[in-house]
Amino acid sequence: MSSHGRRPIIIDTDPGQDDAVAILFALGASDRLDLRAITTVAGNVPLSLTAKNARIVLGWANRTDIPVYAGCPRPLVREPVTAEHVHGETGLAGVPLEEPKVELANGHAVDFLIKALVNAWPTTITLCLLGPMTNLAAALVQEPKIRRGIKEVVLMGGGYHVKGNVTPTAEFNVYADPEAAAVVFGSGIPIVVLPLDVTHQALSTKERVSRLEDLGNRAGGLIAAILRSQGLIESKQMATDGGPLHDPTVIAYLLQPSLFSGRMVNVTVETRGEFTLGETVVDWRGVTNRAANALWLNQVDSNSFYELLTDTVKRLP
Repeated sequence: MSSHGRRPIIIDTDPGQDDAVAILFALGASDRLDLRAITTVAGNVPLSLTAKNARIVLGWANRTDIPVYAGCPRPLVREPVTAEHVHGETGLAGVPLEEPKVELANGHAVDFLIKALVNAWPTTITLCLLGPMTNLAAALVQEPKIRRGIKEVVLMGGGYHVKGNVTPTAEFNVYADPEAAAVVFGSGIPIVVLPLDVTHQALSTKERVSRLEDLGNRAGGLIAAILRSQGLIESKQMATDGGPLHDPTVIAYLLQPSLFSGRMVNVTVETRGEFTLGETVVDWRGVTNRAANALWLNQVDSNSFYELLTDTVKRLP
């Protein structure tokens, strides 16, 4: 913990609509979360847009004091995969976008991560991974000593009880850079996973979105517009009232872990399968005797999750 009792975090992200909601969620909880920096990666949209969108979102919350570092423009070994069909050409469909009010911070996100984590007190920094895991994997390969500065990695990615959303078996963040995900899951760092198993329980129903809009502040209105836009495609695919809300579950876990339940399991990532590339292979019943390397969450109290999100966002401008 930092001297003020706030939990120091770095958000690594590819904004992305739900990424934007997660960033605002974290900023609304600034009494408990000390957001040190945002690092961006290619994912939902190319790096030039994720780096721009992160700065736009900080501007929405009047928090342009937080530095944004641009990171890896492509996966470790594969060709880039993007998701404009979900998030729109800008990555933030559904809301008007102004130019960012601040410049990108100087330097590469991987270099920033290495410096910040090597110089941190042991096991103090929580890394929130909301996109492909390329930046952290590259940092781990370049400087394995960064592990000592990390308290835990809390990531949105993968699926087990609920399978894939980009292929029949793979979730987007893992599929976009499966080799990076394999490095992270093999790192020995404490990992908490918010997979599709959880996010598909957290549906942005009309009633929940209306409550956010009714807050009357700018952030509530923007989040409501984002959720309405993002929900259109996935709610059709799933035949539900509202789409799943993915990345903000990471922030909710930091603030109120009791909303979630799961179990310690071994997770490996498929990097060679013809039909299963990017699948998170979860040893739910312990059949392999491989050591557990992650807390895999599979249940969430979705009503309380949306209450927490709404109560937190109302503190923003």
